[in-house]
Amino acid sequence: MPVKAVIFDVDGTLIDSVDLHAMAWQDAMRHFGKEVSFDEMRSQIGKGGDQIVPCFFDKQTAERISKDLREYEKQTYRNRYMSQARAFPGVRALFEHVRAARLKTALGTSSSELELGYNKRLANIEDLVDAESNAEDAAKSKPHPDIFEAVLERLEGITAADAIAVGDSPYDAEAAANAGIRAIGFRCGGFPEDALREAGCIAIYDGPEDLLRHFDRSPLA
Repeated sequence: MPVKAVIFDVDGTLIDSVDLHAMAWQDAMRHFGKEVSFDEMRSQIGKGGDQIVPCFFDKQTAERISKDLREYEKQTYRNRYMSQARAFPGVRALFEHVRAARLKTALGTSSSELELGYNKRLANIEDLVDAESNAEDAAKSKPHPDIFEAVLERLEGITAADAIAVGDSPYDAEAAANAGIRAIGFRCGGFPEDALREAGCIAIYDGPEDLLRHFDRSPLA
């Protein structure tokens, strides 16, 4: 199927922030009495908080503390870690190339609207995004399809079959598949290539620069 739009995940895909989010979640878990190893926590990043909390608490406890824990993590990330985030090399150049190829560009992230705005400025792509969705647009976050479905509704004339999602985690690929969208995986978020392929990625690249270098032979061409 010809591609008409590319929907990018943000954290771990365009922004080097997975480790930072994992540390913020560790701090939040510790505040609520749960010690979680860095590796175990990192493996969950890519999901939204509504999907992370039930992985570490029984159902009753998760329902009771989820809202407060997620708010604590959000404020911890913003106050302690967000300033350390950096855009991966080549993000703006990739977006410019996608636009030059007459494809629409969109963002679909499990993070908040505030963090999305910060990350767009960090990557210098504010003027290159046609549509976006964030955690506040979805009843359930990734790996559920809500975030990708929300951004599709904002891409006028684009169906799921017209789009390709680009993400760094298996949860991005699963969410895309659940929305009927093909997915490309990036290794820059730190997830194993096998996990990305098993989740349904049709192609794998190191990150934005690598996809840009191989654009003409990629599924986006």
